[in-house]
Parts: sequence; C-alpha cells; structure tokens
Amino acid sequence: MHKAQVHNWPDYIGWSVGLLIVVGVIYWLMRQGWNWRRTLQSDLPALPAVPSETGTPILESSGRYHGSTTAGNWLDRVVAHGLGARSLAELMLTERGLLARRPGAEDLWLPAEDLTGARTDSGIAGKVVPAGLLVVSWRLHGTELDSGFRLDHPDEHAAWVTAVAGLADRTTATRTTKTEGVTP
Repeated sequence: MHKAQVHNWPDYIGWSVGLLIVVGVIYWLMRQGWNWRRTLQSDLPALPAVPSETGTPILESSGRYHGSTTAGNWLDRVVAHGLGARSLAELMLTERGLLARRPGAEDLWLPAEDLTGARTDSGIAGKVVPAGLLVVSWRLHGTELDSGFRLDHPDEHAAWVTAVAGLADRTTATRTTKTEGVTP
C-alpha cells in the first residue's frame, strides 16, 4: 500500500521564501518612492514654529491627522517636514491659529494669517473616509496646502469649517485694511 504525501515541504518553503522576497522588494520600492517624493519637495520652506502662547481656545477636538496635499490635488501628498506622517491629533483653534498636537510626529502650527478656509471632503492623500474629513486649507510661504483631519466626532466637522472660515475671513479683512491704510 502506498501512502499519499500530505505535504511537499521543499515546495512549501520555497513558495514562502519567494513570497517574502516579493513583499520585501515591494516595501523597498515604496520606501524609495517616499524618499524620492521628499527629495522633490525639499524646497518647501520649514513649518512655522509653535509659539509659546497660542491664545484662547475657540474650539478643541481630538482625532487623526491624515496628511497634507497641495491645494486642490487630493492625491499629491506632501511628505516634507513630516507632513506625510499620519498620526493621532489634538486640535485647538485659537484667535492666533490652529494647533495640531501630534504624538510621535512634529506638532503642526497654522497661523491665522496663513489659513485660507476649511471644508468637509471624503478623502485626502489617498485616504477616503465615508463619514468625511475636515480639510483645512492654508499657505506655507506662498505654497497652498490642504491638511486632512478626521475628528473623533464627525458631527463636529461643520462647526470647525465655520470657525476656521470665520478666522480666515477676519485675518484676510484685517490684512486688507492694513494694506489699504498705507499710502505710497
């Protein structure tokens, strides 16, 4: 009587090793792409430093930071200066700007004069969230960027959109009034 072979161990081990090599090569290529993108974006100016006094809170929430993109292009992820790293985030909006405290990543400070608006959207930087994201638009030394946040309570997104848009409008009006008052 001939016993059927249950396992062909050499083939099993060979396929497993081959699969691990393929996964390793894909990971290496993804890492090279990330580094290439960081090199391309190396001319992006440094992020504003978080001031010692951020001001009186208008809104506070917690959630996740999903990344930043160039404004209007939700798939063009910005990875320079740690903007590509997803993380938890504690958000605080004050009259001086927006602070995103990110454990494990550099905190993100968006001064009020650099805020250009906010909206809700379904995705940013390759991340699509059916319940929506809070997307804050801002300027970094003339470069328009969008940063996406998913608050722990998505029903708060509308209040954030209104508050950020109001702050951006006030700072734009103040800046316009100051420049109109200057005589050449």
